[in-house]
Amino acid sequence: MDIDLLNFIILGLASFRLTRLIVFDKITEFIRHPFFDEIEEEMEDGSTEVYYLPKRTPIKKFIGELLSCYWCTGVWISALVVAGYLFLPTIFIPIILVFAIAGLAAILESVVQTWI
Repeated sequence: MDIDLLNFIILGLASFRLTRLIVFDKITEFIRHPFFDEIEEEMEDGSTEVYYLPKRTPIKKFIGELLSCYWCTGVWISALVVAGYLFLPTIFIPIILVFAIAGLAAILESVVQTWI
Protein backbone atom coordinates (compact mmCIF):
# COMPACT_ATOMS: atom_id res chain seq x y z
CA MET A 1 0.00 0.00 0.00
CA ASP A 2 1.70 3.13 -1.26
CA ILE A 3 0.03 6.42 -0.36
CA ASP A 4 2.25 9.50 -0.64
CA LEU A 5 1.64 12.72 1.29
CA LEU A 6 -0.39 14.39 -1.47
CA ASN A 7 -2.72 11.41 -1.82
CA PHE A 8 -3.01 11.20 1.96
CA ILE A 9 -4.14 14.83 2.09
CA ILE A 10 -6.57 14.29 -0.80
CA LEU A 11 -8.04 11.20 0.87
CA GLY A 12 -8.32 13.10 4.16
CA LEU A 13 -10.12 16.04 2.57
CA ALA A 14 -12.50 13.72 0.71
CA SER A 15 -13.25 11.79 3.91
CA PHE A 16 -13.82 15.03 5.80
CA ARG A 17 -16.30 16.40 3.26
CA LEU A 18 -18.15 13.12 2.73
CA THR A 19 -18.50 12.62 6.49
CA ARG A 20 -19.92 16.13 6.94
CA LEU A 21 -22.28 15.54 4.02
CA ILE A 22 -23.71 12.43 5.63
CA VAL A 23 -23.77 13.60 9.26
CA PHE A 24 -24.72 17.28 9.01
CA ASP A 25 -25.87 18.53 5.61
CA LYS A 26 -29.55 19.23 4.95
CA ILE A 27 -29.44 17.51 1.55
CA THR A 28 -28.82 14.10 3.16
CA GLU A 29 -31.41 14.50 5.92
CA PHE A 30 -33.54 11.85 4.19
CA ILE A 31 -30.79 9.29 4.89
CA ARG A 32 -30.70 10.14 8.61
CA HIS A 33 -34.45 10.60 9.13
CA PRO A 34 -35.45 6.89 9.42
CA PHE A 35 -32.98 6.40 12.28
CA PHE A 36 -33.99 9.28 14.57
CA ASP A 37 -36.96 10.44 16.58
CA GLU A 38 -37.39 14.21 16.57
CA ILE A 39 -38.06 15.68 20.02
CA GLU A 40 -39.17 19.32 20.32
CA GLU A 41 -38.69 21.12 23.62
CA GLU A 42 -39.99 24.59 24.36
CA MET A 43 -37.45 26.77 26.12
CA GLU A 44 -38.23 29.35 28.84
CA ASP A 45 -37.84 32.21 26.37
CA GLY A 46 -40.51 30.69 24.10
CA SER A 47 -38.12 29.38 21.47
CA THR A 48 -38.17 25.73 20.45
CA GLU A 49 -35.17 23.41 20.49
CA VAL A 50 -35.22 20.26 18.37
CA TYR A 51 -33.29 17.18 19.50
CA TYR A 52 -32.68 14.05 17.50
CA LEU A 53 -32.54 10.79 19.44
CA PRO A 54 -31.72 7.43 17.84
CA LYS A 55 -34.76 5.18 17.47
CA ARG A 56 -35.21 2.27 19.89
CA THR A 57 -35.15 -0.76 17.57
CA PRO A 58 -31.71 -2.44 17.64
CA ILE A 59 -30.62 -1.89 14.02
CA LYS A 60 -32.07 1.62 13.76
CA LYS A 61 -30.56 2.53 17.12
CA PHE A 62 -27.12 1.29 16.00
CA ILE A 63 -27.26 3.25 12.74
CA GLY A 64 -28.70 6.29 14.55
CA GLU A 65 -25.86 6.20 17.08
CA LEU A 66 -23.36 5.89 14.25
CA LEU A 67 -24.88 8.83 12.33
CA SER A 68 -25.02 11.01 15.44
CA CYS A 69 -21.27 10.58 16.03
CA TYR A 70 -19.13 12.53 13.58
CA TRP A 71 -16.01 10.67 14.69
CA CYS A 72 -17.60 7.22 14.33
CA THR A 73 -19.03 7.93 10.91
CA GLY A 74 -15.70 9.43 9.87
CA VAL A 75 -13.88 6.17 10.58
CA TRP A 76 -16.24 4.17 8.36
CA ILE A 77 -16.28 6.80 5.61
CA SER A 78 -12.48 6.94 5.65
CA ALA A 79 -12.30 3.15 5.39
CA LEU A 80 -14.66 3.24 2.40
CA VAL A 81 -12.71 6.04 0.70
CA VAL A 82 -9.35 4.28 1.16
CA ALA A 83 -10.73 0.89 0.07
CA GLY A 84 -12.23 2.48 -3.05
CA TYR A 85 -8.96 4.28 -3.79
CA LEU A 86 -6.95 1.07 -3.46
CA PHE A 87 -9.27 -1.50 -5.05
CA LEU A 88 -11.41 0.44 -7.55
CA PRO A 89 -9.32 3.50 -8.42
CA THR A 90 -10.90 4.05 -11.85
CA ILE A 91 -14.29 4.59 -10.24
CA PHE A 92 -13.27 6.19 -6.94
CA ILE A 93 -10.48 8.64 -7.87
CA PRO A 94 -12.78 11.11 -9.68
CA ILE A 95 -15.30 10.93 -6.81
CA ILE A 96 -12.52 11.35 -4.24
CA LEU A 97 -11.16 14.39 -6.09
CA VAL A 98 -14.58 16.06 -6.17
CA PHE A 99 -15.06 15.56 -2.44
CA ALA A 100 -11.48 16.65 -1.68
CA ILE A 101 -11.94 19.88 -3.63
CA ALA A 102 -15.30 20.46 -1.92
CA GLY A 103 -13.67 19.78 1.47
CA LEU A 104 -10.89 22.26 0.81
CA ALA A 105 -13.43 24.82 -0.41
CA ALA A 106 -15.46 24.33 2.80
CA ILE A 107 -12.37 24.87 4.95
CA LEU A 108 -11.39 27.97 2.98
CA GLU A 109 -14.93 29.35 3.25
CA SER A 110 -14.82 28.87 7.04
CA VAL A 111 -11.53 30.77 7.19
CA VAL A 112 -12.87 33.59 5.01
CA GLN A 113 -16.04 33.84 7.15
CA THR A 114 -13.92 34.41 10.28
CA TRP A 115 -12.22 37.39 8.57
CA ILE A 116 -15.49 39.08 7.64
